[in-house]
Amino acid sequence: MERSELILHAGDVMTAEALAAIESLGPPVVAVRGNMDSPELARTLPDQTTVEADGALIAMLHDAGPAHGRLERLRSRFPDAAAVIFGHSHMPLYERDGDFQIFNPGSPTERRRAPGHTMGIATAVGGALSFELLRLD
Repeated sequence: MERSELILHAGDVMTAEALAAIESLGPPVVAVRGNMDSPELARTLPDQTTVEADGALIAMLHDAGPAHGRLERLRSRFPDAAAVIFGHSHMPLYERDGDFQIFNPGSPTERRRAPGHTMGIATAVGGALSFELLRLD
């Protein structure tokens, strides 16, 4: 059985208890603050962060802004990143332009307008990143 080496959460964890439950799964957790997070959790999580995964730099933030121009805007905001993972809309999205990618894995718990509950898997090998969207229902 394969195991994740890292869990990335793009915000809206909601409570410190929920974050602790995710952390109990085993791999280290890196999370950013979402607009629905409790005040207690919001004080402890950053607005944005970057992580290195097998030579690839991945940036994370919750709200990536309007859809129009998003890929270009995120590339400018995170020029050293190979990819940006974001949340907020809960709508799965994957876009790529050359060697730069943006990915919204949707949500495994709050689908809102999305067609289903989803999450993502990022695979990093030798500086190259790939993303896979998993439909959970």
